[in-house]
Amino acid sequence: MTDFAPAPGLDVAATVDAILAEATLAEKIGMMSGRGFFANYAEDGGVWGARPYRAGSGIERLGVPPLYFTDGPRGVARGQSTCFPCTMARGASFDTDLERRIGEAMSLEIRAQGCTLSGAVCVNLLRHPAWGRAQETYGEDPHHLGAMGAALGQGLQTHNVIATVKHFALNSMENARFTVDVTIDERVLHEIYLPHFKTILDAGVASVMSAYNKVNGEYCGQDRVLLTDILRGEWGFDGFVHSDWIMGVYKPYGASAGLDIENPEPLVFGDKLIAAVESGHVEPRVIETACRRILTTQYRFACADDPLPDYPMSLVACEAHVALACEAAEKSAVLLANDGMLPLDATRITRLAVLGRLAALENTGDNGSSRVRAPHVVTALAGLTAWLGADRIVTGDEGDLDAAQAAAAAADAVVVVVGYTSEQEGEFIPGDLTLGQAGSLVPDDTHIPAEVKAARRSRPTSIGGDRSDLDLPPAQVALIAAAAASGKPVIVVIVAGSAVMVEGWHTKANAILQTFYSGMEGGTALARLISGAVVPSGRLPFTVARSADDYPFFDLNATTITYDRWHGYAKFAHQGLIPRYAFGHGLSYTSFNYRAAQARVVGDTIHASVAVTNTGARAADTVVLGFVAPPESNVERWPEALAAFARVTLAPGETRIVTLEIAVVSLRTRDAATHRWVLQRGRYRLRIGDPAAAALVIDL
Repeated sequence: MTDFAPAPGLDVAATVDAILAEATLAEKIGMMSGRGFFANYAEDGGVWGARPYRAGSGIERLGVPPLYFTDGPRGVARGQSTCFPCTMARGASFDTDLERRIGEAMSLEIRAQGCTLSGAVCVNLLRHPAWGRAQETYGEDPHHLGAMGAALGQGLQTHNVIATVKHFALNSMENARFTVDVTIDERVLHEIYLPHFKTILDAGVASVMSAYNKVNGEYCGQDRVLLTDILRGEWGFDGFVHSDWIMGVYKPYGASAGLDIENPEPLVFGDKLIAAVESGHVEPRVIETACRRILTTQYRFACADDPLPDYPMSLVACEAHVALACEAAEKSAVLLANDGMLPLDATRITRLAVLGRLAALENTGDNGSSRVRAPHVVTALAGLTAWLGADRIVTGDEGDLDAAQAAAAAADAVVVVVGYTSEQEGEFIPGDLTLGQAGSLVPDDTHIPAEVKAARRSRPTSIGGDRSDLDLPPAQVALIAAAAASGKPVIVVIVAGSAVMVEGWHTKANAILQTFYSGMEGGTALARLISGAVVPSGRLPFTVARSADDYPFFDLNATTITYDRWHGYAKFAHQGLIPRYAFGHGLSYTSFNYRAAQARVVGDTIHASVAVTNTGARAADTVVLGFVAPPESNVERWPEALAAFARVTLAPGETRIVTLEIAVVSLRTRDAATHRWVLQRGRYRLRIGDPAAAALVIDL
């Protein structure tokens, strides 16, 4: 029997040629689908990630192994893996080195648990904070998304795991994701909603997951413009594309459009694709090309030398990875407001009130495909108790406001934990199904076995989905008011995936800290941040409005919607709106001075630098942001756009020169008439570090 099992040093191109020469049409098309998911899922009682899922490739007769998939924007969705802070939290760190290290840790845990394909790189743009899966992406800015996603992807591929970037493209709403048709023009598509995908693919990420939604009338999983004209033709991507799960493609012509793998089962490919080839509706070369992409990518990774001799289960949630999760939680937290009461001095706290139902809840994010079942979760209450001791902690929650106020009055300071859980935001999971594999959302679910449908009907009510309200629940607002009425200093901790409106209560708080969904060590990190053992350094990766009306139009039940270029900080600048907290906002326990900013053009790159000094008494990190404003013209563009960023650690009194590099090509605009990129000539302005400083002028 011919055996083409991957091995180090194997000639990949020759091996792929040999496999394709021997494989039958049925075997080739068999590689273009996942297999066995429905049976596995039913056997596992509807628990997502209970085992690796076969996700394409594989010819047993020829020794070709399948790809095995695991999800995981906040960790590996298998076993009891390390649960890192959610992606949006890590976006607030603006730390690409940290993100690369997190990707490498995930890679180790993926390999230890028998998987070879990861769906962890989620970079759909945050158009509106109501988006239910906002927590799975990094923020509202394309440059930031690209830089952070590239770092995670490179880390994931360190140990020969194939990373996937998702969801391609325009998947920025949740409840209607299976049916909504997004209308968009060419300039907005290429300038705002696609560049981060290209950045990540140019960095070497080897596969793409298509999105559920339609774009300009066609489902993404069978959209030739996206999957072939842009992805392969214009960008030169040579990896493979696989569908989102269950409802990722509807017609066999998806293969001709550029979809290489339908996951997780051959519902549309398989026998239907064989028939389409045999009847002449799909050309045989389409199958050959798809299989070549799959095998070439798979064998390039599978035949490479592994950095480690083996990948034991002891790597999963190991001490180093748990410490990394804590570091990420510390670096992600954003200090939104502080009148000077933080940090707290433990020697002056005889009693701390910790209020709110969420304070004692293990709340690491949504319960959809990104769920990570960590071996332990340190809650806010547990972390603060470990810091001060149980005898110095009093508690209360929104269920009894009088008791909560009394607890606050008996304390020296109050921590109120507010925000959301998977019931208010996250992947939309209707009550009679999980992940959308069965039920009313499926145009045709006759192919799904009855036992699988039965396994899914375990929830009496729907959870997750897009938020219907950007405010805190009324009971939590009342809890903040009760805490403030005690007359004691109040620290509000926000747990949420994106922006939360604060207008009804922010004046009642002495300090506000947004920790997002902070992972398995979130409570430990919270105590270190509040105590001053760690200085807050996160920056908002989105804009917090004063009015919900300042955000773009959003209809969670939309069947059609138009995406224009105006969202986030660009919309606020364009319309002269004043945010409550701007993109990039984040306070510290120390202060920084920026001076001697410089910029010059060398070849195709703008080299910028600024001297940053820590003028306070505490060692701390800060984030330096560089925004570029285009020259005046009649071409509609953002007033300014983030073009570079860097994170730096400074001791008290220390000065460092922080350098930023901006590729000139990143400043181009798309010409819709010629479908080409053009650079507007003229005077650009660079704002670096200090938003109050005069802009640097760059002539291009």
